[in-house]
Amino acid sequence: MIGQLPLDLPHRLNYAEEDFLAAPSNREAMALLGLWPGWPHRLLVLTGPPGAGKSHLGAIWARRAGAAIISAQRLELAALPDLVKAPALLVEDADQPPLRETELFHLINLAIERGTFLLITARKAPDVWGLRTKDLLSRLRRAPSVAIHEPDEAFLRAILVKLFQDRQIKVEANLIDYLALRLDRSFAAARRIVAALDAEGLARGRPVTRALAGELLAAWGDHDEDH
Repeated sequence: MIGQLPLDLPHRLNYAEEDFLAAPSNREAMALLGLWPGWPHRLLVLTGPPGAGKSHLGAIWARRAGAAIISAQRLELAALPDLVKAPALLVEDADQPPLRETELFHLINLAIERGTFLLITARKAPDVWGLRTKDLLSRLRRAPSVAIHEPDEAFLRAILVKLFQDRQIKVEANLIDYLALRLDRSFAAARRIVAALDAEGLARGRPVTRALAGELLAAWGDHDEDH
C-alpha cells in the first residue's frame, strides 16, 4: 500500500535549447519567438498551462536576445528604469498573485518608449487575469500573443521521458506506455506522476517501475473515490 509521500526533492531543470521538445502544441509559439528581432511589436505575450515549457522557451529566447529575466511578482516601480536598460526583458508568471498591475503597466510603457523587447508569460490570456487597470488590459489585448497548448498522446510520452531524464531516473519503455494511456493529457498530470514516483521510489528504496506506477495510480483512485 502506498504511504504518505515525502517532500519532493529538488532536481535540475534543463533549459538547453537542444533539449526543448518541439511538437504541434508549441510549434506556433516556437515560430513566433524565433522571428525575433523581427517581431511585429516590441511586446509579446506567451501563454500556456503549468509545465508547458513557457520558462524553457523563454530562457532560450532570453539567451538569444540578451534578455534579463524577472518574476512579475518581484517588479518594483523604482527598479523599472534599470530593467529596461537591457536590450530585452522576460517577465514570468504575470497572471499569478499578487498581480503587479501598476508596475507592469509602467514597465510596458517604458519598454516601448526605450525600444526594449518585452516577453511576458502567463498561464492564461490577459482577459481572465482579473485586471482592474483598464489601460493595462488594453495594452495587453493589443499586443501579439501566442499560446502553448496541452500535449497530444505522442507528445505526452516525450514529456514523460524528459521529466524522468531531468530527475536522472532510468525507466523502461513499458512504463511510459502505461502512463501515457492512463494519465490526463496535460503537462500538470505528467509532472505530478513523475514527482510522485520519484518520491515514492526513494522512500521505499525501489526502482521506478510499471508495478510501482500501478500501485500509486490505484491509491490515487481510491483516495478520489473517498472524496
